[in-house]
Amino acid sequence: LVSCDQTCIMYSFKVVNVQVLMCVLFTGVEEKKQISKKEKMKQRRDRWLGKIGAIKLAREQQKAQAKRRATPVVGDMQPLADALPELPKLMTSCRAQASRKSKVPVKKKPEPTDFSQMKPAQKRKLLEDETSKFTEVLSNTAFKVNPFEAIGKHFRKRLKQEEEENPN
Repeated sequence: LVSCDQTCIMYSFKVVNVQVLMCVLFTGVEEKKQISKKEKMKQRRDRWLGKIGAIKLAREQQKAQAKRRATPVVGDMQPLADALPELPKLMTSCRAQASRKSKVPVKKKPEPTDFSQMKPAQKRKLLEDETSKFTEVLSNTAFKVNPFEAIGKHFRKRLKQEEEENPN
């Protein structure tokens, strides 16, 4: 509240980073202008939308800033090229490392055994394998003659193989 003279009082309001100065005539008692309920609700909604807009703008600015930080800045590459070894030296060291690596078997990520965790390609491959095994079993003469005996024989053979692989 800033006073100009006896008949004028200056008010300062901050509206979206802009200072708005209003002069109200002073007649002893300040008269308040009545605003309709609709107008009040409209002003309230506008303030609310302004806050939401400011929040969205701030988020967009943060995302843009994070994206700019993640983007590498490419400048003069000559110091980097000077720091790197020559290509023939690099090739000889790579060959030596490759010969050491060839002795070590590459470990693959184990495929999931749960059907729901498999990728569609893995599911399709598993189903194809299972259907081919099933048709092979159905065409087996030992299975056609006595299915329970064939299953039991296969089961015993499989247990024996697992015991030989994992002697715990």
